[in-house]
Amino acid sequence: MEILRYDRGTHPKERKYDMKHWNERGTGLLLCLCIAIPCWMLGRALPVIGGPVFAILAGMAIALLVRDKGRAQAGIAYTSKTILQYAVILLGFGLNLSEVAKVGVQSLPIILSTITTSLVVSFLLHRLLHIPSNISTLVGVGSSVCGGSAIAATAPVIGADDEEIAQSISVIFLFNVAAALLFPTLGGLLGLGNEGFGLFAGTAVNDTSSVTAAAAAWDGMHPGANTLDTATIVKLTRTLAIIPITLALALRRTARARRAGGAGEGSFSLRRVFPFFLLFFMLASLITTGASLAGVDAAAFAPFKELSKFFIIMAMAAIGLNTDLIKLVRTGGRPILMGLCCWAAITAVSLGMQYALVKKTRTRMASGARIQRCSSHSFFRARSTKQMSRTTQSPTMASHTPMAPRPKWRPSR
Repeated sequence: MEILRYDRGTHPKERKYDMKHWNERGTGLLLCLCIAIPCWMLGRALPVIGGPVFAILAGMAIALLVRDKGRAQAGIAYTSKTILQYAVILLGFGLNLSEVAKVGVQSLPIILSTITTSLVVSFLLHRLLHIPSNISTLVGVGSSVCGGSAIAATAPVIGADDEEIAQSISVIFLFNVAAALLFPTLGGLLGLGNEGFGLFAGTAVNDTSSVTAAAAAWDGMHPGANTLDTATIVKLTRTLAIIPITLALALRRTARARRAGGAGEGSFSLRRVFPFFLLFFMLASLITTGASLAGVDAAAFAPFKELSKFFIIMAMAAIGLNTDLIKLVRTGGRPILMGLCCWAAITAVSLGMQYALVKKTRTRMASGARIQRCSSHSFFRARSTKQMSRTTQSPTMASHTPMAPRPKWRPSR
């Protein structure tokens, strides 16, 4: 019987190991699952707020009532770290690189400008206001890339704790809601077109759910606009920035640890902090791209995207459970100010870059039309000169052209 059990992959030692881990993590996993299900439903009913925000608020409320989590703590920690990485991997199934290449490349100058602006602003405020490094990084990356998903990908790389993650998510959420509510009206006041607002929403709004809400509100105000597709593809293009940013942060953390001689880190190496889950994220996006090029319907990957969103909600519930709400309120002023500055700077740069690109395109078109008019005028001028030369040359040409002799005049009799 023991051999049969071993062949089936259920050796007693392995079974005991699995049961031990389930006993350690099961209670916390079930607790996060029970919080995530109603929050997921609320998020679908109110997409402007989103399920992750409901989950983190519910977790913080429960943490106020239950201080000692006991057996649930290991499962909560596992959900806030590992399940969060699984969510980022599954997020790759919603990223079609061929669509990004078609539409997103046009928005690349604006995307790079807004990302750079947010990171520079967060770094400067980190130095000026003495905001903790991890919170500054998470707020800067979350504001510039894609909100909660970027924070989820960056937090394990920089070693952020749950309170830092919760504070960053709260800041991002605040300005996500403000953008979703204000940007459609702002776009109308500024006279943006449908494509212009799609580009603005995709580059200036942080979280995907808020981008969707803002674009949907614009489409409701302008029937037939179809801005949602443009905004979503631009947003997915921004999502790709997660990869180089997290890799750069991992290399930076490794270099710092090596300069410090690995103090407090033991035998520190790049392998310990390298975000290997991002490789699986890229693999998932490549699978989606290859399948779409082979003719597979995008709806086939919809369950993976929904599961990714649900895992993020579970992870946010776990982060909320590990967060001290009272401490968060006391220390939240400076991170909120940082989020406000990043949000305002990104908005200004997105609109400014779009205006500059449109002006440059119009100048090119005007110069091209002027050249075409000049060339057409020179063409007509050449034709008229040619005709005039023919007219002026006709008597001379007639003198050289042999003509039939005129008949002699004879008087009539």
